[in-house]
Amino acid sequence: MKKSTALLLFVIFFSLHADAGSFNNWRGPDRDGHYHETNLLRSWPADGPNMIWAFENLGIGFSSPVFAHNKIFVTALDGEMGYVYVLSMNGQLERRFAYGRDFSSSYPGARSTPIIADNLLYMVTGHGELVCIDINSEQRVWSKGLFTDFDGENIRWGFTENMIVDQDVIYVSPGGRRNNVVALNRHNGNVIWSSPARGTLSTYGSPLLFEHGGRKIFVGHMADHVVALDASDGQLLWSYPFSNRFNIHPNTPIYHNGEIYVFTGYGKGGYKLRLSEDGSTAVMVWQNERLDPKTGGAVLLDGFLYGSGDRNRRWFGVDWNTGEVVYETREIDAGTVIAADGMLYAYTERGELALLKPENGQLSIAGQTRIELGRDQHWAHLVIHEGILYVRRGNALMAFDIRR
Repeated sequence: MKKSTALLLFVIFFSLHADAGSFNNWRGPDRDGHYHETNLLRSWPADGPNMIWAFENLGIGFSSPVFAHNKIFVTALDGEMGYVYVLSMNGQLERRFAYGRDFSSSYPGARSTPIIADNLLYMVTGHGELVCIDINSEQRVWSKGLFTDFDGENIRWGFTENMIVDQDVIYVSPGGRRNNVVALNRHNGNVIWSSPARGTLSTYGSPLLFEHGGRKIFVGHMADHVVALDASDGQLLWSYPFSNRFNIHPNTPIYHNGEIYVFTGYGKGGYKLRLSEDGSTAVMVWQNERLDPKTGGAVLLDGFLYGSGDRNRRWFGVDWNTGEVVYETREIDAGTVIAADGMLYAYTERGELALLKPENGQLSIAGQTRIELGRDQHWAHLVIHEGILYVRRGNALMAFDIRR
């Protein structure tokens, strides 16, 4: 394990969130699918919420938009080159700049959602190149090859990770035997620490960083194990075997009150672990194979997990304490889910956009429409920002007003 002692001393004091100059993170400010919005519609008109604008000239991709400096940033592929598109808040293209060559073979398109902290944008390509770009000058500040500078290997459908920035540190999982997970100084790319963890490949997943027992803990789902590292030095705290037939694990774990839920598709489902007081060990509390989201994530709300399955193509309500399925429905297709103001927002693989009312594990549809614009798969995760619901489908980004 490699360390830089001087930088390590700073890491101990870093808070969990990125600099106040940015508002963006994968699946909300806490990476748990929750958006801290209020005064949103409790039901939608018959034809859905009002679409206030649509931009249909993006390249292709599956990433979600992020917001900084009163602008919208979203990544897309044009030919073999990946670009950052910068839109005004009313959906007008202001400029675009290249971040590097991105994945153009099977399921081509930008994969990862960028992170912006201050004036720096961080993006990792499907070919494993991590770049830091100044959004004002549009010039690279630094870059790292996850498969060249480290010993990672690419995976079938291209490297996909929504990375974590925590103050001056950026965390990424090259998936190498020696450099399985690394922490870098986000200003210059220098290695703070490198951990071999379990030495297995990355698997399209996006990690979680949280505080527990007086320490910050990094949890990532690698090919055949969930790993937990001490975020200050990369020490492996614990690992738990978890694989499926294809070792594809795109979901972000959910942490709540000393317990963590990890889950995957292909009929494998998920399990809940309870951490020891200092977070150095974990034991299984329950396992549930019914709720098996492949790419859509899940949310925890008022004591129940909500999400849709992959092999079990239903929407489920699962009791957080027991793991028992208390509700399931096929009213809409499987897809992604986020939460805000006590409601759920679903975007399905058939293009259904739905507002769901959760209650004691049950779900009822409070509004529904269909996404017709754009092309290719309905896979991008939804985003809510200042009362506007953003939906991305391939070359189109749409903005819906969901305020009361």
